[in-house]
Parts: sequence; structure tokens; C-alpha cells
Amino acid sequence: MESLPHDIMGYDRAITVFSPDGRLLQVEYAKKTVSQGATAIGITCKNGVVLLADKRMAEKLIVPESVEKIYQIDKHIGAAVTGIMSDGRVLMQKAQTKAQSHKITYDEKIDVVSLVKDICDQQHIFTQYGGARPYGVAILFGGVDTTGSKLFVTEPSGIYFEYKATSIGEGAPIVKKFLEENYKHDISVEQSIKLGLTALKKTLGSKFKKERIDIATITKDEGYKKLKREEIEKYLKK
Repeated sequence: MESLPHDIMGYDRAITVFSPDGRLLQVEYAKKTVSQGATAIGITCKNGVVLLADKRMAEKLIVPESVEKIYQIDKHIGAAVTGIMSDGRVLMQKAQTKAQSHKITYDEKIDVVSLVKDICDQQHIFTQYGGARPYGVAILFGGVDTTGSKLFVTEPSGIYFEYKATSIGEGAPIVKKFLEENYKHDISVEQSIKLGLTALKKTLGSKFKKERIDIATITKDEGYKKLKREEIEKYLKK
């Protein structure tokens, strides 16, 4: 991150204080944390949504299965997280609780955008109170509801956007450019997985290994499904 001019130094000490040029610096720092996180990709297709994530294990002896970057929120919704994973874990638990609470109360599945708004409200609250800090995570929410295949990105500020295909984390600029050039809205789940793997390989280069890859699909027929290691290997061979 570039060094701050002397006239705004000090305005980053509290989350509730705007700098003279109208910035909340702690929120910007949180977004910087996200940009240094492991790459995650979301792709919508004609019959569902695909989420891919780089586990980026810090040590060689870590058990790959113990590193979780993609979470099941409900039978029809999944999410990929990048940034400070402890923050992400807390928000994932809140999302799971919200989805189950909605199902019990209304006897129907929660729609994706309602869940996203609820989590964004939580993220936004932590940009307003002294003694707290913003959540240092961005989240890719993918799901299938009555309106079709949906993909949203939430940011530390509490804002969200809907995408056809996108990426978060350190490799996002490369992946987004690749998706802009190669994405088609009518592709299948299988084609989306291949597209996502190609994009990950493009950004990871020599660091690309099957152990680092997590993939989940959410379709109308099967709901949320986490791909096993053997299934990922089959796609890599193709």
C-alpha cells in the first residue's frame, strides 16, 4: 500500500472518523487485506453456479482437507471467502443460521439476495462503531432460487454487487480479464468448471496444484455439491 500523505495521517486511528478528503481509511485497509487473500472464482451457467477457490496452504504439512474456503450455507446456496478467514468463518455461521431461521419461520428456502443483504448489514455495522473494526473479508455467494442462478460479491464496507462471473482475492485482476474474454452465459456446469480451472491455472502458474483447489457446484436438481478430490482430478486430466 502507498504511504499516506501527512495531512491524513491520524485519520486511520478510528473507524468512525472521515479523513479530510472523505475516506474511511480503516475500510480501505480492510479492502487491501481482501486483495491479498487467496483467489476465489464464481461463475453462473445455464443450470447453476460454480465456485472455485485456491486454498493456498501456508505450510507443507497442513492437511489439505482441513483448509476450508468454500462453505455450504443451505441446500441451494454456497459461499467462497477470501481475506481474514476467522472473520469469514463467523460470517458463514451467521449466514447458515439466517438461512435455517428463515426456513423454520416461513417454511421456504431463503432467496439468495435476502441472505446477501443480511450479511452485508452485519458487515456495514462494523464500519460505524468505535472500538470495532471492519470484517476483513469479501464473500462470493452463489445459489439457485426461484429467480434462477445468482452470484453476488460482498465487500468489507457492506456493499454488494451481482455478477455473471467474477473473482476476488489476489488473482482477481487476471481472472476477471480472462473471464471477460472467455465467459458465455449459456455454458454448462462442466464447462464452467473447466473455465474456472483454466483461470486459476493462469493466475497461479507453477504454484497450481490439485491439492490447492476447492470446487463446489450449486444446481437446481442436485443443490449444493462439493467435488471430491477424484472428481477434480478428472477435470484436470481433461
